Amino acid sequence: MKKDPSSLLLLDLNVLLALAWPNHQFHAAAIGRMESSRNRWATCALTQLGFIRLSANPAAVPAAKTPAEAAALLRIMVRDSKHVYLGSLPSPAEGEFSAAFARILGGKQVTDVYLLELARRHRATFVTFDGRLRNFAKGHAEIEILGAGPGNTVS
Repeated sequence: MKKDPSSLLLLDLNVLLALAWPNHQFHAAAIGRMESSRNRWATCALTQLGFIRLSANPAAVPAAKTPAEAAALLRIMVRDSKHVYLGSLPSPAEGEFSAAFARILGGKQVTDVYLLELARRHRATFVTFDGRLRNFAKGHAEIEILGAGPGNTVS
């Protein structure tokens, strides 16, 4: 499914990490996706904080940085003219989010489902490496699973 070049991509934390770290196993896939597109891409406070937190964690990033160094790298990344910051995060207590949370079984999926709903609200495609999220997106938000091969966009 071809997307309109004006479409917005909300990047999952795993995609942000892969973009930033050349030693990340999916770095080439993330870079390839972003370079092959004229799409605008978005982050929000949740994804940016997660990026700083995980970039400072040696268990997640072998060449971990201090939080200040990770934040400096993030500042460089978001200077991209295609970047959009989603500064207004709706309350997770709103009705639409309650319905989204009803679709999950455990706490590990809360942030993912919140981000999917945020993408839907902004008419964005949620871009992730996590194929398990495909089941939560059907009929609710558009999702692109990187590395999933042809037909990797689900509406």
